[in-house]
Amino acid sequence: MDNNHRRNVSQSKKYKKGISKKSKHENMEEKTGEAKFKEAQIKLQQLVQKHLEDKNISSSDEEEELETNNILGSVIKKYSQYGGKNEDLERTQNFLENVFHSGAAACLICIATVKRNDQIWSCLSCFGFFHLLCIQRWAKDSIAHQKLAAEERPSSKTSFIIWQCPKCRKDYEQTSVPDAYFCFCGQKHNPEFQPWLVPHSCGEVCNKSLSPSCGHYCLLLCHPGPCPPCPKTISVSCYCKKGERKIVRCSEKEWSCGAVCEKILQCQQHHCPKVCHLGHCPPCGKTSLVSCDCGAEKSLRLCTQLQWHCNKVCGNPLSCGKHICDKVCHKGECGDCPRSLPRTCPCGRNTLTIPCVEDVITCGETCGKLCEAGVHVCPQRCHRGACPMCLEVVVKTCQCGLRQKEVSCHQKAYLCDAKCKKMRDCNIHPCNRKCCDGNCPSCERPCGKTLSCGNHKCSSVCHRGPCYPCNVVKEVSCKCGSTLVTVPCGAARRTNPPRCNKPCKNPPKCDHLKREEHKCHYGDCPPCRLICGIKKECGHSCPEICHTALYLPKEDYKAATPWDVVNTPYEFKRLPCPRCEAPIEIPCFGEHLILKLPCYRAKPQCCGQECGRRLQCTNHVCTFLCHVVENALSKIVSGSNCEECSQDCSIERDCGHPCPLPCHPGDCDPCKAIFKIRCLCGLSQLFINCNDWTSTEDKEALQSCGNRCPKNVIIFQLIHKSLEYFFLLSGQ
Repeated sequence: MDNNHRRNVSQSKKYKKGISKKSKHENMEEKTGEAKFKEAQIKLQQLVQKHLEDKNISSSDEEEELETNNILGSVIKKYSQYGGKNEDLERTQNFLENVFHSGAAACLICIATVKRNDQIWSCLSCFGFFHLLCIQRWAKDSIAHQKLAAEERPSSKTSFIIWQCPKCRKDYEQTSVPDAYFCFCGQKHNPEFQPWLVPHSCGEVCNKSLSPSCGHYCLLLCHPGPCPPCPKTISVSCYCKKGERKIVRCSEKEWSCGAVCEKILQCQQHHCPKVCHLGHCPPCGKTSLVSCDCGAEKSLRLCTQLQWHCNKVCGNPLSCGKHICDKVCHKGECGDCPRSLPRTCPCGRNTLTIPCVEDVITCGETCGKLCEAGVHVCPQRCHRGACPMCLEVVVKTCQCGLRQKEVSCHQKAYLCDAKCKKMRDCNIHPCNRKCCDGNCPSCERPCGKTLSCGNHKCSSVCHRGPCYPCNVVKEVSCKCGSTLVTVPCGAARRTNPPRCNKPCKNPPKCDHLKREEHKCHYGDCPPCRLICGIKKECGHSCPEICHTALYLPKEDYKAATPWDVVNTPYEFKRLPCPRCEAPIEIPCFGEHLILKLPCYRAKPQCCGQECGRRLQCTNHVCTFLCHVVENALSKIVSGSNCEECSQDCSIERDCGHPCPLPCHPGDCDPCKAIFKIRCLCGLSQLFINCNDWTSTEDKEALQSCGNRCPKNVIIFQLIHKSLEYFFLLSGQ
């Protein structure tokens, strides 16, 4: 704001300098334009000043009193002309002063000031005025609560639903909820505020009927409060009409002359003993012996109860001689037998005079009585009892007037399914009532809006305008709760906590049992400066300052937007104790070396050498890095978690074939390799197991194929052919 103000000041100075330099070279037309501009500027400033003066109702008391006196004089002028007294105007004048002075009148519902231009409603009994929206909400809430209570108690009798004035508790009917803003006399709708008239008035003559009713009307201009007594004079006599007539004011026209009344009382025997009084004479208080109407009994009764009945049934025979009188204690004759008089048939068309001992029979004609709707006639013959339902089909229009339907005549009303789209009196929710006749009910939904406190919701029925202020109060206390301050709901956040002189009861956030004593306060206590002393797992104590509850900035905090100023929030953190640096000797996993390490690292670990333990194959050693050996039988034999030998068997056999098994302890299994050799005759190939070949001494038996040797067959054939040739030659 200061920078803007300085900028504006500098710009205005530059603007004035520019005008001064330019004015030397301006012509007459430019001077005229500058003068017009200054004149308009002065007028604008005057209007702004006037607006501020009107807005700020802090004008001088003398001017306000003078204006008020002028308006009051114009209101009571006509009343004073007829001789009205000032003491009769005292109550009305109090209401007028409350209307004139801003802040003097307050709405008892919202506890806010009733301003001169607010829409109000005035009670007809106490004449207190309230905001129109407030009284509408008050009435709706009262009606809704009564309806809800009636629904919760369905067995109880339904009482008449009313709402009452918040000030005098005058009863108003459910249909009397105000829905418009009228002046005090009720003649003008939405009266505008005029500074020369009474606020909320129309400026016309009140013209309300005076109370007590005298036939005259109020002579004041439209005004708040009760109408003053009638100021006119009339000539009237006293109550008993015996005294001379006097000229008195109409409001005092009833007077007593002081003489005894002596009017004849209702008993027509005694006179009124009271002094000239208002209204009817009281009942006669004297007694006398009076017979009942039938003369059977006598009793001593007051003069006001000269006629009385005993409980005896008459029982005298009627003129027909067949029936008796069933009346209870009556005067005069019993009269004719009711059944001997002319009687009509059930439909009422034919009149019959028959003996009293006979019943009237039906005439046989069409009944002709109108149905309940009064449109159609009964089509049945003359009958006793009520007519049946009318089954004629008629076209009926629904309540909302949108649809028509053919229904039976006896059906009272036809309701369509169209929902009313008019807004209820809350102007928020639609009516949504099926086939509404236009008189939409008041909205009975709960308001549910969040109140100005921000903590609670409005429990009233849905309404227009602002909600009631929250009536909940909260207590603001110091940190320890010993000192309390009560504040309205919603103001607890804005209220500073009260000061407390008692010692702080906050337990230490660190691991120490006690801290330095200081007064009760809000916020965090100062950090602990004691030595930590926590014993670590290694058995040493932490030598650093207490670090179990340090107030440190929040890590990895970023602003919501790039242009926001980064104010890093802080939080309490528990930092771990620093690492213990005491040197400790400890062997490696495989116990190859003894390592000297700090306490925080004093754990068996790998020394970097190979394990070196003999594997189960007994031919190789474990090549894993130094590790913990499990389930080892000795310090040189491998364990269950050492390396498993995955090499092939490296033992050389006599046969020259390699062992197909993986590396194993002991001798290799017999060789099962198959190889091919020629048989002895050299004509066939034989497949022989290596183990059979090397383990036997009779290799020729294995090398024989078992067949006839082809070499001997050829020799035999040669010999046979030579013999045949020999015999052939010898035969020749």
